[in-house]
Amino acid sequence: MRDITDGRGVDAVMDSIGKSTFEGSLDCLRPVGMMISYGNASGKVPPFDLGILGAKGCLQLTRPTIFMHIAEREKCQSMASHLFDMVESGKIKIHIGQDFAFENVAQAHREMEARTTTGSSVLTL
Repeated sequence: MRDITDGRGVDAVMDSIGKSTFEGSLDCLRPVGMMISYGNASGKVPPFDLGILGAKGCLQLTRPTIFMHIAEREKCQSMASHLFDMVESGKIKIHIGQDFAFENVAQAHREMEARTTTGSSVLTL
């Protein structure tokens, strides 16, 4: 990632893989960058020395969970409204990589499990 940012690094990394990508994700960050670790597809991240965050440039690391964000209904509704406003305005673009007729739901599952899909997958009636 550093080669496409002229060595600067990226502002933020969202890592859903975990164990196998954790260090590489940290290495992509610019100084004071933020890593959001939200999944363990390759396994849990093993314990590590927090000093690494300082040594790599005062990095920030968070592990969000959906339950903390939806615990308060009013706050959840506010965040949802903000998200939908951003989508409607075009500031956030949702990539729909493929859609499947509902009767082809088994095929949709096979393709997602085989990791041949990209972006969002949509089932239509």
